[in-house]
Amino acid sequence: MTLLDNPLRGHGLPSEDGMAEGTISHDVAAARALISQCPIAKETPLTALDALAAELGIASLHAKDERGRMNLGSFKALGAAYAIAKDAVAKGGDPATALTGTTYVSSSAGNHGLSLVAGARLFGARGVVYLSDTVPEVFAERLRAKGGEVVRAGTNYEESMVAAVAAAKENGWILLSDTSWQGYSAPARDIMEGYLLMGDEAAQQMPHAPTHVFLQAGVGGLATAGAAMARAAWGDAVKLIIVEPDAAPALTDSVRAGKPITVQGPVSNMGRLDCKDPSHLALKYLAREADAFITLSDADATAANDRLASHNMASTPSGAAGVAALIQMAEPGMRALVYISEEPEDA
Repeated sequence: MTLLDNPLRGHGLPSEDGMAEGTISHDVAAARALISQCPIAKETPLTALDALAAELGIASLHAKDERGRMNLGSFKALGAAYAIAKDAVAKGGDPATALTGTTYVSSSAGNHGLSLVAGARLFGARGVVYLSDTVPEVFAERLRAKGGEVVRAGTNYEESMVAAVAAAKENGWILLSDTSWQGYSAPARDIMEGYLLMGDEAAQQMPHAPTHVFLQAGVGGLATAGAAMARAAWGDAVKLIIVEPDAAPALTDSVRAGKPITVQGPVSNMGRLDCKDPSHLALKYLAREADAFITLSDADATAANDRLASHNMASTPSGAAGVAALIQMAEPGMRALVYISEEPEDA
């Protein structure tokens, strides 16, 4: 475990030269209005884990349970499908056929792809998802079951993204990535706008203000949306802790460097967090707003998931990463909020 108190807190990166243009959205009302039209859009629960809080010696622990979001088993149900729905509304006409003839493509470590293919099918579009060799075949099977097309490319997420970008250019497809880089930001911004709903729900459901919010990060979408809604609800009083695998500390190392950094490392069992490049929009926001960044081992994440399972909240090492950080940082008086971001892989 490594813990970095954010040296950029309050003022952000020293320069944004060479980065994606724009900022994140704070418009949760837009997300709420659009998602409320979905027939399976239901608020996910906030669960008080009193027994685990007692084990850890903290005052309280609440978990935002995203395992059942829109029957896709992940918070990412709020992302790509939301961005596609915005496109369909803008086009007009019958929503079921509004995007007929349109193809959306992206790389994914699993759950972003599920949201993309589900959203594409809902509005008459085609969804193609590029997966690296490290993504378990169970995710490929789930994508196909939702009507998506799967292409295997590359040995890691970054290589599969390069392949997806090339396919979009070659075929005239719409690239719908949940990360952002120089020259590409608007789609990722829309995706994170959808994620805001999760953080807003949590803020409304909490019986009291937390002292700490633990937010796991891959490219940074969940962490940014959760952080934005936490700041809106509780201001600077709450401590925002960003959690990454020690095999992929892209945000942590970028904050240390004061600019986006591509990191190197082995494959992590926190597969949905195993991203070696940060989203520029997420980095710009979190560099200013996060209080600390923590990196954890695969063993830490596995142990946390096992502990959650013993409290009937089984997830995955990725989904349990916020809890893993809490276990390392627990202290008396802490009132913690965590996000259980996905269902078990065998669910």
